[in-house]
Amino acid sequence: MTGRALELLNVISPDLLATRLTERWIEWETLRRNKKTDWEEIRRYVYATDTTYTTNAQLPWKNKTTIPKLCQIRDNLYSNYTATLFPKRKWLEWEANERDSNSVQKRDAIINYMAWCIDQPSFKHEIDKIILDYIDFGNCFATVEWTDQRVQRQDGRTQSGFVGPTVRRISPLDIVMNPTAEGFLQSPKLIRSVISMGELREMLERMSTDENRESYEQLYEYLKNIRFHARTFEGDWTQRDRLYDMDGFTSFRAYLLSDFVEVLTFYGDWFDYINDTFEKNRVIMVIDRHKLISNKPNPSFFGYPPIFHAPWRKKQDNLWGMGPLDNLIGMQYRLDHMENMKADIVDLCTYPVQKIKGFVEEFIWQPGEKIFTSDEGDVELIVPEVQPLQLNMEMQRLEDTMEAMAGAPKEAMGFRSPGEKTKYEVQRLENAASRIYQNKINQFEEQIIEPLLNAMLELARRNMVGTTAIRVFDDDFKVASFQDLTVEDITGIGRIKPIAARHFAEQAEIIQNLTNLTGSALWQAIQMHFSGKKLAKIIEDIFDLKDYELVTPFVALAEQAEGQKLVQALQEQLAQQTQTATGMGEDFDLEGPHPQKPSPGGGKQEPFNLQRQPPTGATPGGMLGTQ
Repeated sequence: MTGRALELLNVISPDLLATRLTERWIEWETLRRNKKTDWEEIRRYVYATDTTYTTNAQLPWKNKTTIPKLCQIRDNLYSNYTATLFPKRKWLEWEANERDSNSVQKRDAIINYMAWCIDQPSFKHEIDKIILDYIDFGNCFATVEWTDQRVQRQDGRTQSGFVGPTVRRISPLDIVMNPTAEGFLQSPKLIRSVISMGELREMLERMSTDENRESYEQLYEYLKNIRFHARTFEGDWTQRDRLYDMDGFTSFRAYLLSDFVEVLTFYGDWFDYINDTFEKNRVIMVIDRHKLISNKPNPSFFGYPPIFHAPWRKKQDNLWGMGPLDNLIGMQYRLDHMENMKADIVDLCTYPVQKIKGFVEEFIWQPGEKIFTSDEGDVELIVPEVQPLQLNMEMQRLEDTMEAMAGAPKEAMGFRSPGEKTKYEVQRLENAASRIYQNKINQFEEQIIEPLLNAMLELARRNMVGTTAIRVFDDDFKVASFQDLTVEDITGIGRIKPIAARHFAEQAEIIQNLTNLTGSALWQAIQMHFSGKKLAKIIEDIFDLKDYELVTPFVALAEQAEGQKLVQALQEQLAQQTQTATGMGEDFDLEGPHPQKPSPGGGKQEPFNLQRQPPTGATPGGMLGTQ
């Protein structure tokens, strides 16, 4: 229709900076299109219930079974990664870089506050999702945000809730960057988020100040207006659909007709070649891929945005890494291929192909069936000569190879490799076999966990107001108390350092070396120079025995003395009983023997509950033996 395109252009008024950032998003998204295709195939194999959901569907086999080997490797890596990252309740320490930050009060305040933050259920939940991204995509992204979970009740009171820094996972599908940059922190990056119109209204109200309140109200009215025109406009949308191609929506108009809003957030340095200005460390937000929301400097004290990335397998000159499952897809394809081929061979052996020659009357293939043929007719069974057992051996070899290549040795699953082992060979083999696994989990801790914890502390330093009451658990007295902290209490020069994954293999090696040392002849010569109390402390820390209160200095000596006192008391009681006259026998009633009650004077005792005498010839002490 004439004039429709001009009318639509009058409705949509794009901002120059917003459209340029949108073009950069489209460019970087195009560069990783093949990578997204590979990710989709991996996820199909992980969650597949049969081969019809995977690329194996094109094979001509009648059977469609899939062996979930990729899913098993994924679950094995996930369970071992989480067990290594969080081996005990307290796995943090504060490393101060100045004298004032190294006091006991400062260290305890920071550690207690961070322990309180990570004890929140949201922290572990988000870390679990980040670990799964690390395995599934080979790339995981995370950031921190300030959370206020207090609720305003109808009676005017504020219901208490967690207020502090939390971790937020960023999906690898919702972030793009310059893949050829020197590093992730130096690379500019764009993050895509989809929110509802109500959430957009709340976000604009939260961001608005006295200076920009009116402009934000006009922006919100503009966004409502273009959605109204999308419902009433019947012209050609082809041009706009190509320009604003929204992920997850069939067209730009379908996007406007929904109740969702796309927000692109840019982090990094930006050069405006039109105005010839260079803006460093900016945070720029774009909505609907054509309208600018804000352009502000990054408020972080670090000088870079608190967004962190860890690749599983690093690539040279490419920030997008590979995952442990990426190059196992072909082996999974072959595993399913052999499984279904073996099943089809078994079917052919059980129900072989029939070769019918000449005239043969119709028959039913069943036991005891009679087949009538002419003089030249015949029925012959064609049985394949392939042995399915050979395929079983080949499939087992493939599964073992996939386990090893993913960095998940069998020892981590509780299986021991075949062959006899000497005294400490098992520990040495397990440590050597798990080096890939240990390297990958150390990499995750160094590039994700540690910077996230420090970013959480920095965010609390910027946003904490007044006094915050935190729950502190005392490991020595096993009681929980509450501590009031201010922003000055958690401000220091240093860093938070996790002590979990990087010390996992080190602790196992310490125990192995100590065991070897104490069992050798050298120990007799140097034992006098070792502190038993400090060795016990090492064992307590490595085995995480503080909650059980097993280690106390010289507690064994006190227990032995207590035991000796009990032995002496029992011996004195036994000696007193043997010196006491007990009479010639023991009285009985219908229910069994009863011992005689000794008299206070130690003389002959009178029986109680006497009903019958022991038989003639009974030994002293009665029928049940001597007392």
